[in-house]
Amino acid sequence: MKKDRWEKAASAAADVAGRCHLLLLRFLTAALTVFLILVPMTGIWMISNMRRFSVFSDFFGYIRHGASVFSLVSFLFCYVGMFLSLFCLCIVCRRLRIGKRLIVWCLMWIPVLNYGLALYVNGLARAEIDHNVHKIRLDDVRVEQHVCETKYPLLLVHGVGFRDYRYFNYWGRIPKELVRNGAKVFYGHQEAWGTIEDNGAALKEEILAVCKETGAAKVNIIAHSKGGLDSRYLISQLSMAPYVASLTTINTPHHGSALVDFLMGLPDPVYRQISSYIDRYFRKFGDVNPNTYVASRQLSCSYMNEFNKKYPDKEGVYYQSYASLMKHGASSKLLCIPYWILKKLDGPNDGLVTAESARWTNFQGVLKNSYLRGISHGDMIDLTREDYRGFYVLEFYIQLVKKLAEMGF
Repeated sequence: MKKDRWEKAASAAADVAGRCHLLLLRFLTAALTVFLILVPMTGIWMISNMRRFSVFSDFFGYIRHGASVFSLVSFLFCYVGMFLSLFCLCIVCRRLRIGKRLIVWCLMWIPVLNYGLALYVNGLARAEIDHNVHKIRLDDVRVEQHVCETKYPLLLVHGVGFRDYRYFNYWGRIPKELVRNGAKVFYGHQEAWGTIEDNGAALKEEILAVCKETGAAKVNIIAHSKGGLDSRYLISQLSMAPYVASLTTINTPHHGSALVDFLMGLPDPVYRQISSYIDRYFRKFGDVNPNTYVASRQLSCSYMNEFNKKYPDKEGVYYQSYASLMKHGASSKLLCIPYWILKKLDGPNDGLVTAESARWTNFQGVLKNSYLRGISHGDMIDLTREDYRGFYVLEFYIQLVKKLAEMGF
């Protein structure tokens, strides 16, 4: 299996590298062709216009005509090949997102500018090669060590507006990577728009089922967004602390979201009508008792203030929390509007939750990178199934679970 992975990686790397070299060769050839056209043609034009060579004007004319046709054909051949190479490279380069691909394809016909685009795409492709080879080498070293093999199984608890589907996994590539490194992974299977109370009850049944199936006494919960609140209620109110070894919350609005407070400013009949439409939609996707009106308002700052007083942490359970930040609205197409609204109302955020709201017991810090994109609410669950510079989401979860294993959980 290891050999097959290396062969596939080597083949993919060779393919992308070959396209990179071909693209650069096409560009250099096109540039050289332009040079070879301009210099001789300029010389012939200057000579043909000198009086002493006027008797050879027809001869020079034939030469100019033939050279022009030959040079033009050669130039077009190189340029078309260059465009095809750049077009294909954009397709195989996964780091080049769809929007950027369209921009490159639209602008690659512009002289001079296309040289800059070629260098940009070539750089992304080479970085992708280095990343893939490094990842496979690292994976092959530690996969036999089972670094994610924890004492207690993992329970992944999703956030609001999603369900645990088999073929459209809320957590992207993360569960598969954890399992490959020795983890036992299960899902919360709570409702997309269930209230904290209803979802807490669903999680209780799921945990008891997991413990019975595996023979484990407890589980480690990793919860994203509202799933962290469902889990806290489960532990504090439903007497499930003895069954939970640890709770890791990621981008969870522990102190509420000013964005929800903003939406609550809508007329109540309008808010209820919109909520009813969402409930009707999610009933078709498996929710038995969706309650968008209540579930969404439970994320308000005032509600969470009372929630935190009513449901404090329980002894015997290890709590830890993480947050992330977007750099600007363009970091995420899905969250650009809520990002700007929340930034205006409260401050820097991940598109839905501020770092201060996500801060809870044993806060592990704010995840961010040095690039313009930053890390959004969706990036933390591998929503787009892509790798980007400055933050490798699969590696983050591997290290998180590895730490839990080292702590004896």
